[in-house]
Amino acid sequence: MIEDVFELQDKVASSVAGVIEPALEAAEIARSAGRPTNDLTAYDLYLRGRAVYLSSRKRKPEALALLEQAIERDPHYGPPLALSAVCLAQRCVDGWSNDPEADSRKGTDFARRALQVARDDPNLLASAAMALAYFGEDIGAMMALWAGQPDRAIEHAEVALRLNPRGIVRSSNMIGAAHLVSGRFDEAVPKLLLAIQEDPAHPTPYRNLAACYAHMGRLVQAQEIIARLRAITPVVAASANYFRNTKHREIFLSGLRLAAGETA
Repeated sequence: MIEDVFELQDKVASSVAGVIEPALEAAEIARSAGRPTNDLTAYDLYLRGRAVYLSSRKRKPEALALLEQAIERDPHYGPPLALSAVCLAQRCVDGWSNDPEADSRKGTDFARRALQVARDDPNLLASAAMALAYFGEDIGAMMALWAGQPDRAIEHAEVALRLNPRGIVRSSNMIGAAHLVSGRFDEAVPKLLLAIQEDPAHPTPYRNLAACYAHMGRLVQAQEIIARLRAITPVVAASANYFRNTKHREIFLSGLRLAAGETA
């Protein structure tokens, strides 16, 4: 009987979290944006940069320029530091970086500086941690997929999706990628197709899907996905160093090479 009560409590808690999550997220964004800075111009630049960042993945360079201007105005202003680090990490992941090494150094510096002023701000902590995880910093709570734990990544992504249905692109791509590196290509495909359907401008699901199709022997479809990817970015295979498990990294890269018609 007691066990039933606890189970009911868990279900209620999850249901409530799913309902209030959007409001909480909005409140946290407002809280992050409202962190004190004595420079109103820096504050305005941050708000404009964040709005551009949220408007379109293709406008990340424009967003980064505004955020870096805010940092120049106030080098200790946490929100633009953290979001700039995320922008730089995403630029490397998406293959849009002209100098990944320089972007990595800059992104790491921004993220570390954000952590120094974050205190208990969850948005700053999460953004800086995500960027540092990509850039290879040894920090806690790394994304399970990058750490070589695909099944755990799927569990976390499924819970996140239940609590926040608006995160369907991120969660679907994560689940698809986890199935990909585990060799479960049939299970990966529908998740990756859903991610592409929800955000056609996001390059990563195309890469994962092309690799899946190639490993399945569906080369014509793999080549079609590569063509769609190239309409978004000229970079087919960006760095995959964020996969700490070398076997997982090779599954991803070998599938991409095969899909793109490369022999090495």
